[in-house]
Amino acid sequence: MYKIIVTYLFIVIPFLLFAQEPSITLSEEYEMPVDTFMGRGGEIDTTLAGFAPLDTIATDSVDKPFLNEPINYNATDSMIVSIDGQKVYLYNEAKVTYQNIELTAYYIELDLETKEIYAEGILDTLGEIQQKPVFKQGAEEYEVETLHYNFETEKAFITSVVSTQGEGYIHSDRAKKIGSEVFITEKAKYTTCDADHPHFYLHLTKAKVISDKKIITGPAYMVLEDFPIYFPIIPFGYFPNSPSYSSGILMPTYGEEQNRGFFLRDGGYYWAASQYFDLSVQGDIYSKGSWGTRIKTNYRKRYKFSGNFGFDYGINQYGEKGLDTYRKSKQYKLMWSHSQDSKANPNQTFSASVNLSSSGNDRENAYNTTDYLTTTKSSSISYSRKFENTPFNFSANLRHSQNTKDSTMSLSLPEMTFSMAKVYPFRKKARSGKMKFYEKFGLNYTGNLKNSIHAREDEILSSSFATDWKNGLKHNIPISFPSFNLMKYVNFSPGISYNEKWYFKQFNYNYVEGGNFPDNPSGIPSDIRVDTVTGLNRVYDYAYSVSSSTNIYGMFMPRNPNSKIKGIRHKMTPSIAFSYRPDFGQEKFGYWQEVQRDSTTSYYDTNLGGVYGGSPGRGESGAISFSLNNNLEMKMLDTRDSTKSDAEQKFRKVKIIDNLSFASSYNLIADSLNLAPISIRARTTVAGVSINMGTILDPYMVDENYRRIHKYAWNESSGLGKLGRITRANLSFGMNFKSKDKKGKGKENSESKGQGQASGEGESGAPEDTPLLPIYNNYVDFDMPWDVGFDYSLSYSGASSSYPNGRVTQTLGFRGNLSITEKWKLSANTNFDIEAMAFSFTTFNLTRDLHCWNMSFNFVPFGFRKSYSFTLSASSSMLADLKLKKQQSHYDNFEF
Repeated sequence: MYKIIVTYLFIVIPFLLFAQEPSITLSEEYEMPVDTFMGRGGEIDTTLAGFAPLDTIATDSVDKPFLNEPINYNATDSMIVSIDGQKVYLYNEAKVTYQNIELTAYYIELDLETKEIYAEGILDTLGEIQQKPVFKQGAEEYEVETLHYNFETEKAFITSVVSTQGEGYIHSDRAKKIGSEVFITEKAKYTTCDADHPHFYLHLTKAKVISDKKIITGPAYMVLEDFPIYFPIIPFGYFPNSPSYSSGILMPTYGEEQNRGFFLRDGGYYWAASQYFDLSVQGDIYSKGSWGTRIKTNYRKRYKFSGNFGFDYGINQYGEKGLDTYRKSKQYKLMWSHSQDSKANPNQTFSASVNLSSSGNDRENAYNTTDYLTTTKSSSISYSRKFENTPFNFSANLRHSQNTKDSTMSLSLPEMTFSMAKVYPFRKKARSGKMKFYEKFGLNYTGNLKNSIHAREDEILSSSFATDWKNGLKHNIPISFPSFNLMKYVNFSPGISYNEKWYFKQFNYNYVEGGNFPDNPSGIPSDIRVDTVTGLNRVYDYAYSVSSSTNIYGMFMPRNPNSKIKGIRHKMTPSIAFSYRPDFGQEKFGYWQEVQRDSTTSYYDTNLGGVYGGSPGRGESGAISFSLNNNLEMKMLDTRDSTKSDAEQKFRKVKIIDNLSFASSYNLIADSLNLAPISIRARTTVAGVSINMGTILDPYMVDENYRRIHKYAWNESSGLGKLGRITRANLSFGMNFKSKDKKGKGKENSESKGQGQASGEGESGAPEDTPLLPIYNNYVDFDMPWDVGFDYSLSYSGASSSYPNGRVTQTLGFRGNLSITEKWKLSANTNFDIEAMAFSFTTFNLTRDLHCWNMSFNFVPFGFRKSYSFTLSASSSMLADLKLKKQQSHYDNFEF
């Protein structure tokens, strides 16, 4: 019963309010001379005697010619002119044009005295009407059965007309055109189905159509597959029909949820403000107290900028007040997208991409899978400026990122960068001859300012700017020296880097025996008192480096001249670098504070948690870093085309190993743990499967507390353990399978079959259009296109205090699509956690294309999103509210 009430509230009442046009029928009687319209051969057409003449005007009342331009007419069969020259009869492919009006038909009768024209088609031997009248006026075009038209009044009487109105069509047996863009009709059909006999339509007892504006109807009811549905009936109807966007009511959807009750959702009003912007206001209301509202606007100024803005706010109530299960939550969502046209200003740009919401919004208010599965969001509002004819650039950003799983949020308000492109101070502007060595010396500069905070979203507004926000400036000046080649093949590049950070506070540490300071920063014992000292604090570091790299090639050429392998190439890219950095843990720098705790001495970073990182590391470093990249390729004959001989085949490259790399470093100055972990990465493709893998090997052992000690793994372990201790590893691969393109295969076979045969003959020499034997007529060309894919990923984390035996995570994902028929589609998607032996998010979707309707069934069998929905809806966006939906919402799975 509630569905009937909702239907009348939101369909019947708006129609009553907006349908203000007067009712017009075709039953009015007019006096009409029986000889006004003449049929073929001069016979009087009496079937139209009950309808109005088209504003016939006596010839003696005309003071001036009514025709502003000549009427052009022609026909392929015959043209007959009456004795008085006032009537013209055109037969077969007749055509009459006047100004922007064009009329074509089999038979046209033109009466210059009454300023009227009559047109009709002709019946063929099968009883079908051929060369039906087609009336064009401007952008409008009608195909009709018969037509009477008056040139002066622009009025017409039409039978069996189909008129296109926006996305819809009006089928009318009788219609009267009362203006250049207005006609009235009765017993018509309004539909969005483009079939000659529509599968569904609204039966309009009477209607007035104003082209490109609106359609006003009298009582109407739905007809589905020629079956009338009289209840509910629409007493009046109003259909907007504007080619440009226009204001109007947004009809709500209705339904029921177990937790929030009956609802009306997405109802509101759309305001087409101007060509520059629009605005929509929508709302949701639930019978158990929940509600929500949202606004959205789109704006655009041509050649300047464009964007959209949206804000959602809602309050959800679950359970009954006074019970333990009662819960109330406030949710919000802010979306903003702005882009500047590249032609507006080439030297400065402004853009925005904002996606900000409360942590529970997507969980409680998301209606699609993508929003529900998204747990991280980020935003950026950016301004950049390039100073013309200078090397300087400036940019300012407001950034945001959040994790909706743990409700944490990071803000950078603002984040600025000032940079100078590389300049060569010793290079002459007017130089002649070879460039000097010192002229290749260059430097550039980058300055950053940042003010940020990372906290839970409910703590940010109450945070203290002095203690909770992190801020500072950073300066980076890399100095590049000219690179040079050693023995032509080895490239050397020396360099110096200088970094300086300005902070506005630092920490001071004091040991308090028996003290308890639970709010200390992470890693600081609770018996250490941490005091914050404000003021400008300068933190700098520098380093020297030199690097070299080269390429080494190895080739293998088969000795057999008939081998299909032309050669195998192995490319190696070794690189080695040396860098030196002084010990910034010395007391003169003041970066690390020494604290005596009982009989132990500890060092603590005075710039711990700085926005650009803490202090430079303790200990002098003189490290040699090295890496080796490998690539293996093979060139072989392309034998995929079986129609060509080996001599005609072309060679193609086959990648055996896309990349295999090793990297590590060795600190020459450190007294222990000199060798850094070894990183190994590999990527290859085997039988169409892309495989990625990687691992990190630690050359040192660990003690019982999992701290690294100076004992090499190859001296303490056996077997594969001699290579190193695996601290991290990963493996992933995936593959897609799909059915062959039957049309393409048939085309290929047809092309190959045709070679060596006479034109128009098959293998047997018979013509290609020879009918098949009767035995093959019972076979159906059955084709079911499909595609299936899977992804596998494995990750391993080494032993730690939390996982003494290490931790392994494996997931397997499947996806597939199947076209059961041309209209039936089936798709599925699932993921399986091998360690937990459980499926994660899984969906099944079944759709059926019903021409002008769509049917879909979506099913989530388990998990928090467990739900189903069955929808039968009209395909046209104009009738988006015309649908039947049955569902079980996943929001009913909430447990309190």
